[in-house]
Amino acid sequence: MTGASPWWTPDVHADRRPRLIARNAITAALRGWFGERDFIEVTTLALQVSPGNEAHLAAFATEAIGTDGARQPLYLHTSPEFACKKLLAAGERRIFSLGPVWRNRERGPLHHPEFTMLEWYRVGETYESLMRDCAEFLALAAEKAGARTFRFRGREADPFAEPERLSVTEAFSRHAGIDLLATVATDGGTDRAALHAALIRAGIRTAPDDSWADLFSRVMVEKVEPALGQGRATILYGYPVSEAALARPSAEDPRVAERFELYCCGVELANAFGELTDPAEQRRRFAAEMDEKERIYQERYPIDEDFLAALASMPQASGSALGFDRLAMLATGATRIDDVIWTPVAGAPI
Repeated sequence: MTGASPWWTPDVHADRRPRLIARNAITAALRGWFGERDFIEVTTLALQVSPGNEAHLAAFATEAIGTDGARQPLYLHTSPEFACKKLLAAGERRIFSLGPVWRNRERGPLHHPEFTMLEWYRVGETYESLMRDCAEFLALAAEKAGARTFRFRGREADPFAEPERLSVTEAFSRHAGIDLLATVATDGGTDRAALHAALIRAGIRTAPDDSWADLFSRVMVEKVEPALGQGRATILYGYPVSEAALARPSAEDPRVAERFELYCCGVELANAFGELTDPAEQRRRFAAEMDEKERIYQERYPIDEDFLAALASMPQASGSALGFDRLAMLATGATRIDDVIWTPVAGAPI
């Protein structure tokens, strides 16, 4: 039995090429969309002092060696977010970035260690404006790829239909029978015992060392996410504050944050925030995330002090990150992310 041929063999490339050409068409259309709306494209460098401070993000580490031989630890960024927000503090008002990011410990049909992220920001606008953007991107990608329907693993969605808007609270109630906000305090604190009991009643497996965040994630993965984005896309909004480290609390309910995610065919495509601009609160959240990272993975990443300083002068804004390769996958009918990446990581199976 022989393995699959590498992506660079002519026959394999010939099969992949139509999807790659469609990817290029979607890329050009998105750049045109942003240009028509007075967005500035920015190029943020990949090397950063911190790759991000979320517990489950795994980065690629490297180091810079100075002319004197001094060594400085650096990381390939997992998102252009910190750099983009510094540009907002500098005075930019509408920006977007479309380029590579890197995440370690990720490999599979929906994950590639290097992938393309579309990230965009609107100063002085609410995160509801980003919901409208996401709906337009689905239709734009479908149009450029010649698709009437998005399909993935037996699920279908109409990319031209207005997305469903569903709160996380309603999703937990509908798909798991759990009253999520009964386990969240007004100060954002969480009740692990209450959520654990709710999972037991719902027949969802638990582990003795599960944290509240672990339990939340298990419900999301097992009950909620598979049901999202069927028939049409779903915008899942209003995450508990503890699950939105970079988002500001909602003015309507301090237990939840201005965060939404876009799902289509059960696939997460985008993650958006009404941006937090309080540096003291952001530092507290980063420290909590790094404590959790150390508990689970026995490592922590440094905090970008320049980023926290920039937050103090950053205007109110909303921003979103969209996994461009996943969008191209759905638009072209690909079954795995490698099929829409021009040159996948060497040795990776197609």
